[in-house]
Amino acid sequence: MTPRCCPAASTAPFGFDSTAAEVVTGVDLAAKRAIVTGGSSGIGIDTARALAGAGAAVTLAVRDTVAGERTAARIAAMTGNDRVEVRRLDLADPASVGAFVASWAGPLHLLINNAGVMALPQLQLTQDGWELHVATNHLGHFALAVGLHESLVQACGARIVSLSSAGHHLSPVIFDDLHFASRSYDPLLAYGQSKTANVLFAVEAARRWAEDGITANAVHPGAISSTNLARHIDPDVLAELIASSSYEFKTLEQGAATSVFVATSPHLEGITGRYFADCQVAPVVEPGTAGSRGFGVAAYALDPDDAERLWELSLRLLSD
Repeated sequence: MTPRCCPAASTAPFGFDSTAAEVVTGVDLAAKRAIVTGGSSGIGIDTARALAGAGAAVTLAVRDTVAGERTAARIAAMTGNDRVEVRRLDLADPASVGAFVASWAGPLHLLINNAGVMALPQLQLTQDGWELHVATNHLGHFALAVGLHESLVQACGARIVSLSSAGHHLSPVIFDDLHFASRSYDPLLAYGQSKTANVLFAVEAARRWAEDGITANAVHPGAISSTNLARHIDPDVLAELIASSSYEFKTLEQGAATSVFVATSPHLEGITGRYFADCQVAPVVEPGTAGSRGFGVAAYALDPDDAERLWELSLRLLSD
């Protein structure tokens, strides 16, 4: 499969205000199996609900399985689809990722790498010595996708959606000090480089796995004030940031729309290695100039050399 451009990018019928339910209308996913990481909170719930509503068998891959079971029951009740299951996954723990991969059998059509952490106030390292943003947001999802590669191949047209953010404009990947060993820790820089890594993953997965029929794209869901992603930011500080921000905020249903659109739209067949925002392929812009809707991707996040370098580095880290 040769990656191709998206000629309808500027004329797609969906945009900033679209919801996950709207973008999946008319799409039949009854024969599809999907995994949504972080599917028991935030936009993960609305992503999973939209996929289940279209008939997919959905696995919520979550750390808190109790919360996951509650969410699965609600989704089943709302959609009438009882093919919603819960499996434990701690992205910061390679053993947990390995166990999840080992438990999976058969094809996987949709992998939505949705879970993440943001702006941890203090430097936190995993037992492997990895900074927690990059460990959770990138390395865990990387290990999951690589581990499930054969299942993605079996699907004959699988799609991977890698949730990035306009926050990638905060920092490129700092290869010489990925884990803040020699530079001062900054929560936003740590988050930013992990979100850049999410885009670079999609770029390199698109290159490596095109012949396997797998597409991989990154998405910016938009700024969403009601998600718990910002739970590590002081509530008063967060409220002040929201009040003074020039960003236009989305609802959870709107925030899930781009992920669901990229995962399911028949118009995106074969489109891979791109960065989407507001259900559109986003233009390349100068870092920090994405505007009030975060619409635009920094060139460094699409750099093919950095994408390959990050892939090889990730493989080494996971094999050590």
